[in-house]
Parts: sequence; C-alpha cells; structure tokens
Amino acid sequence: MKKLFIIRHAKSSWKDTSLDDFDRGLNKRGKKDIKFIANWLRANRFYPDLILSSPARRAKDTLEQIVKTLKLNDEIIRFDKSIYEATCDTLIDLLEQVDKRYDNLFLIGHNPALNELAEFLTNSVIFNIPTSGIFCVEFNISKWSEIKNVKGIISFFEFPKKLRQMEKDA
Repeated sequence: MKKLFIIRHAKSSWKDTSLDDFDRGLNKRGKKDIKFIANWLRANRFYPDLILSSPARRAKDTLEQIVKTLKLNDEIIRFDKSIYEATCDTLIDLLEQVDKRYDNLFLIGHNPALNELAEFLTNSVIFNIPTSGIFCVEFNISKWSEIKNVKGIISFFEFPKKLRQMEKDA
C-alpha cells in the first residue's frame, strides 16, 4: 500500500513585484495556514517517508513549516526543479522513479499540475486544490512505478478553510 499526499504550497505574497515568480515567499495568511495544516498533520499522525518538493521559495517555505512541526529529518527531503511549472505527465514520471521502500510520500508543488495529477490518479473531478490544501490518495501497489496503471482511492481532501469550518461546527 502506497500513500501520496499532494500538498499545494501555502498562499504566496505578491507584495514585492520586483521578485521573480520563483522567488516569491509566503504572505501572512500563508504562514498561518501552513502552520495550521502542519499541526493537523501531526495531530493525525501523518508522517512522510520521503518528501519531493519544488525548489520555488513558496514551496520551500511551506516545506520548512511542515518539517519543523513534524520534527522531520532533512535527509528525507528531495528538491526537484521539474516540479516547478510541471505538467501532470512530468509529475507522474517523477513519481514512477520513487524507490519502492517509501510508502508515505509528500509531494509539495503548484497548481495546475497538482490538481491535474489528483484528477488523473483518482479519475475524479477536483475543481481546485486550494493553497495549503492536501489531497491524499492511497494505492494498492507495491512499487511507485505502477502508479500510472491503477486508480487510487481518495483518502481525504483537506484545506484550512474547510478544517476551520469543521472545528466551528463541532
């Protein structure tokens, strides 16, 4: 059994218009939201065996909060330039290369590719993975190289606004 946690980076800042898109960090809401999501991951005991992340600043900032909150070792982190401005096919190719010893994989990146990936892997319509959103898919496979050949089962789809509303309603 393999689990893929598709994580969209937190809300980025557009404050400094001189920055290249790749170099934009998180805004205030993004920092608050990813801290909330990281705490939710910890509370639910969701921990990765491996993290694949875009090297873009906003993805790195998102990753940093998750690593800090979950007290993860930097050795499980792999940055891959292909995740930035990726296509769904690029992400599938990347996932197929992951060693079979890793069962729980965090993929931190950008839309629209993450959204397209979630739809492809589950044969579902996902209108949008919001910033700081996590779309988790389970696969009944033993190797990541088999990911293209099976449809995954949606384990959960959570994001800050939804989780906060659920807390209010409880």
